[in-house]
Amino acid sequence: MTPIAPHVSLDCCRSCAAAPLHVLHRFGATPIADRLVDPNDAGKDMRAPLTFVLCPDCGLAQIQETVEPRILFHEEYPYYSSVSNALSQYFRQSAETLIAKLDLDGSSRVMEAASNDGYLLRCFKEAGIPVLGIDPSDGPVDVARSKGIETIHGFFTAARAREIAADGPPADLFLANNVLAHVADPNDFVAGIAEVLSEDGIAVLEFAYLLDLVDNCAFDTIYHQHLLYLSLTAVQPIFERNGLYLNDAERTAVHGGSMRITVGRTQSRTPELERLLAVEKARNVGDPAFFAPLLARMAELKSAFRAMLDDYRARGVQLAGFGAAAKATTLLHHFDVKRSDIVYIADKSTWKQGLAMPGTRIPIVAPDEIDETRIGALVIFAWNFANEIMTENASFADNERAFIVPIPDLIVTRGAHMRAAL
Repeated sequence: MTPIAPHVSLDCCRSCAAAPLHVLHRFGATPIADRLVDPNDAGKDMRAPLTFVLCPDCGLAQIQETVEPRILFHEEYPYYSSVSNALSQYFRQSAETLIAKLDLDGSSRVMEAASNDGYLLRCFKEAGIPVLGIDPSDGPVDVARSKGIETIHGFFTAARAREIAADGPPADLFLANNVLAHVADPNDFVAGIAEVLSEDGIAVLEFAYLLDLVDNCAFDTIYHQHLLYLSLTAVQPIFERNGLYLNDAERTAVHGGSMRITVGRTQSRTPELERLLAVEKARNVGDPAFFAPLLARMAELKSAFRAMLDDYRARGVQLAGFGAAAKATTLLHHFDVKRSDIVYIADKSTWKQGLAMPGTRIPIVAPDEIDETRIGALVIFAWNFANEIMTENASFADNERAFIVPIPDLIVTRGAHMRAAL
C-alpha cells in the first residue's frame, strides 16, 4: 500500500477563512516534490492528495491540503539557491539595486526569511551590511553558516519574529523570495514581518505570479510545498489585515514569471501598482472562469506529450531529462510518465545526484552522463531555466538529437532549429 503523508485538508480559505472553497482541479495522490528517494529503497514513495482550489471571497488560489512541514522540508531537502548561475546573477543584481536605492550601509540591517544557503544575504554582507537569515532546512543552513551568514534554523513565524525583535535591532530591509507561497498561515507570516520591520523599513517579497501560471500553463508549479498561488488582488488584504501596505509591484521573468512587491508601514501606491491591479480586475482573477484556459491547456499538453513519448519509443529513441526540479514531480505525475519513458534525469546539484525522482524512480545523474550515453532527446523539466541549460549543453542538440521543452508549449529544438509540437 502506498504510504500517505501526514496532512490536513482545509475547509476554509488560508487568508480570509471564507468557506466553502471552489475546487478547480484534483491531481489525486501525488508524490511529495523534492522528497527524493534512494533508488535501492524497496519501499513505496510517500504521496498525498493535491487539490487546487479557489476562495470565492478574496480570490486566493491555494491547495486544500497541508502536508506536515517535517515531511516537506526534511533533513535531506535538496534545494540550494546558488546552484543556478542565472538565479545567482539575478540575486546579486537585486542586492546591488536595493543597496543603492535604500542607501544601506554598516548601520543598516537586512533580514531574509527562507534564506536557504545564504547566497542573497552574502551579497549584502560583502557590502558591509549586517544580515540575518531564517531557514528551516538543515543542509542549506549549514552551508550558509559555513559562509559566515548568521542564520536561525527554523521557520519564520510571528512568534519567532517577536524573539528576533527582542534580541536585536529591527530590519531596514526584509526579504522573502519565493516563500510566502509556502506558508500555511499567510497572516501569521505577514504579522511576523510587521514585528521585525523598522518604522521606515521596507519588505521586498517575490513570488510566482498567478497570471503567469495561467498564461504559461505552469501547472507543474502546483505541488505540496506551494500552498498559495498569488495575485496582487489576493495578497493585498493579507498585508493590510496586519498593518502593512502594498506600495509597489514589478513583474519579473524569474521562475517562468514572478511578481516582486514592496511593502511598508505607510501607504504610498505607485502608478505601476495601480495599473497591475486594474489588469487583474479586468481579467477577473478571482473567478473560476479565469482558470478555464489553464485546465484545458493542461489536457492538451498531456495528450501531446504522451503522443511524443509513444512516437520516440516506436522509433527506438531513448529520452532523458534535465533538471530534477520540484515541478518535475507534478509534471511526471500528471503526464503519466513511467520509469521506462525517461532513462534518467541529469541535474547539476550534487545533492540530488545518486537519488531518484519520487513516484517514478527515474534516477538522477550528473550532466556528464549525457555525453556518455546514447540519448536521442533531452526533456528540459526545469523549463524556466531552459536557455541556461541549452546553452551549457549546446553540443547535445545536433541534427540527430533534440531538446524538448514541455511548458508553456511543447517545443522540440534541433541545433538552431525550433519547432512547436503543439
